[in-house]
Amino acid sequence: SPHGHGSEELKSREFCLCSIFGYFHLVSEMYGRKACQLVREFSTGEKGQLTPFNSDLFDQVIAECSQHYLELQALIRKMQEKELDVQTTKNEDHYGSLIHHLSLVRNKRCLMSYLYNRAEIMRNLIWKVGPVLPQEIQEKLSHYEEEYVKKHYASLKSYESNIDLELAVDMVPPKDPYIKVRVLDDIGEGIVLSDDKIANFTRHSMHFLKRTDVEQFISRGLMEELTG
Repeated sequence: SPHGHGSEELKSREFCLCSIFGYFHLVSEMYGRKACQLVREFSTGEKGQLTPFNSDLFDQVIAECSQHYLELQALIRKMQEKELDVQTTKNEDHYGSLIHHLSLVRNKRCLMSYLYNRAEIMRNLIWKVGPVLPQEIQEKLSHYEEEYVKKHYASLKSYESNIDLELAVDMVPPKDPYIKVRVLDDIGEGIVLSDDKIANFTRHSMHFLKRTDVEQFISRGLMEELTG
């Protein structure tokens, strides 16, 4: 019957659409494997710990994004040369450009997730140990991440200066603003303290100083607080 024929045609069209979108998902996953590998590398690591910046894989994903963009632009130009409406035409070039667009968006999201999560760990470390991160951490950063740490710390100190408050000190007020410390490793000479006095932090030397002047060294394992 005509009604039955129409129903079969509708089912056939629905099956075709499902197949097309299933194909889109499959192809975009195939294109996005390197980007997913980048995110998986981060997510499977120990929480709060940085892995070495994977510049090789990161650059491969960037190159893949550039290729998707070129392919996308080429397909759009092809449709425009045929005087087809890019927004409404549903031909092979439209679906091809859609695949490249979705793959490009997925890759960008993975790249941003990788960078954002690493930056979050770096910000937490800055609050704990200051701008000079431990050597084993610095070795895991890219050049741009090293610059990010410097600029983030500079912004933090500028804000603290404007409000005249040190934000990185303990949230619970200490009983005594001064503490006795022992230097565990040579830090250097001529260290300027908050009261503009100069201190020489040589190994095994002991000092009685403001807690705020030495907290960053304690957190970095360069000093220890002496009690009793």
